[in-house]
Amino acid sequence: MRRRNFLAATSGYALSALALPDPESITRRTAAAPPGAVRVGTGEVAAVTHMVTALGDAAAELGGGHARHLAVRYLTEDVAPWLNGRYTEATGRELFAATSQLVHLAGWMAQDEGDTPENRGRAQQYYAHAYRLAAEAGDPELSATALRGMAVQAIDLGHRAEAVQLGEACVRHGRHLENPRAVAYYEATLANAAAQDGDRRAATRHLALSESAIGRPSAHPGDSWAAHYSPGRWAHESGMILTRLGDLCAAEEHLRLALDIHGLDRRRTRAIVLADLGGIRLRQGDADGALAAWGEFVTCADGIRSVKVRTAIDDIRTRLNRLEGRAEADELRARAAGLAAAPRP
Repeated sequence: MRRRNFLAATSGYALSALALPDPESITRRTAAAPPGAVRVGTGEVAAVTHMVTALGDAAAELGGGHARHLAVRYLTEDVAPWLNGRYTEATGRELFAATSQLVHLAGWMAQDEGDTPENRGRAQQYYAHAYRLAAEAGDPELSATALRGMAVQAIDLGHRAEAVQLGEACVRHGRHLENPRAVAYYEATLANAAAQDGDRRAATRHLALSESAIGRPSAHPGDSWAAHYSPGRWAHESGMILTRLGDLCAAEEHLRLALDIHGLDRRRTRAIVLADLGGIRLRQGDADGALAAWGEFVTCADGIRSVKVRTAIDDIRTRLNRLEGRAEADELRARAAGLAAAPRP
């Protein structure tokens, strides 16, 4: 991918994104609502929150390619007039926070739908707008989570310096939060960026901080995006960080922990973990274990519209060439080919 197509997660973009918020905008809006503006109350805020949950559940199960257009239509046709409506300052902050989650979800869906310049650009702009809404609402957890979205995209695209910078900003925004899952979420993001950047010391330190946080109970559990960062999801991300650091035995243990002990309640997530587990086992010389994990993956991945799942399918098909001649591998290659031939969004 050409660097000029990467519009958002560059150091320049990160700085411009951090300059976007205007903390007084909601106060001004409440004092100067335009004539005829729709009145907004707690019911509208609850509606946005409910839609974030419903659309997020569908995307987590079936991939971002299934419901992104629904999320965008709801955002532009229903929620946008409310943002320009008439409300109290307290309701306005709740509305902006809920809308930040919806916008972040739209960004995640675009990122998961397909690795194209258009989807990358959409995701980047949605994350920046989610950050602005969260900051205007005065919600540091949602602000940090939006920055995390930019950091993860930078990691995925191999922009190491930008990923570290955004990961550090993410951790700074979340350092005073009382939600330990959120702290674990952000520390693991920075650990991942540092591991990709070859900084083993920083990666190990932030991974340890993440592990310490994920083990603490939350005094105020909530429904925020970061609150969904379960021990199982942490175990998967930690396993992949350990893979980057070359500790394949520990990585496999973490992925098995994610699958067998914590469980993963979303089919898309489970499919990705199974694909990763098979790859780690093959690198360790455990062909039988790899085939077992990939067999479960192919069953789990059917019907999911996610760029990560499609990439995993292509990766598995290529790696199965190393096992050519084994009946199980040939059968699995044929099943994976069937998934690869399915229509793409």
